[in-house]
Amino acid sequence: MYTGRVIGTVVATKKYETLEGIKLLLVETIENGKPAKTIVAADATRQAGPNDLVYLIGSKEASLLFRKKLVPVDAAIAGFIDEDPM
Repeated sequence: MYTGRVIGTVVATKKYETLEGIKLLLVETIENGKPAKTIVAADATRQAGPNDLVYLIGSKEASLLFRKKLVPVDAAIAGFIDEDPM
């Protein structure tokens, strides 16, 4: 599990079949209180938006958040962080 800040959205004209209806967001990961790298994450909460501080799950476990067919994602937004520690 790791943290990040949503910085934008991703528009895809074509998606893998099981990704239909799942929002893809651009997230800047945070390591040691500083921005690290930018990744694309699937939004399992379906409520995340720009500037939200979120926690993410990576790897195979990310696809398990969607509880339907296997969703091919490397990172998924699992929830929100209420207070910004920075």
